[in-house]
Amino acid sequence: MSALSIELEWTRNTAELKPGAYAKAHRIDYNSDTAVMVDAAPDWGGNPNNTNPEQALAAALSSCHMMTFLALAAKAGWPVASYHDQATAELGKNAKGQMSVTRIDLYPQVHFDEGFEVDAAELDKMQQRAHRYCFIANTLADDVAIGIQSS
Repeated sequence: MSALSIELEWTRNTAELKPGAYAKAHRIDYNSDTAVMVDAAPDWGGNPNNTNPEQALAAALSSCHMMTFLALAAKAGWPVASYHDQATAELGKNAKGQMSVTRIDLYPQVHFDEGFEVDAAELDKMQQRAHRYCFIANTLADDVAIGIQSS
């Protein structure tokens, strides 16, 4: 298997590194031409205009789930025309009492070519299969609840 990498760059902008008195904003480079500004979640003092690791985790899960769903749909001959999701990550304490992402909800909306229909039960079954085969979902701890709610 291949190794996939990013580059992360952070520089202190204060004279000293003191608790609660330093910027957490940093840059993550994907490949050679895509840079994303990242910060702590707004509840933890981060800039809401930057992404945060919790959003990035939800985005990774949503993206992986979609690509897995599309692969399964293509094998099944389902003519998917578009796919939309608005994933939500929730922070809370896990079973060990540590702060963590405790739940990620996906809300996929799948639209097919005109004239093709699949009933809600079959669509849900395919979404559950996509979740089972998604690399990111398989990487997350078992105590992270994943909710898939199709519309």
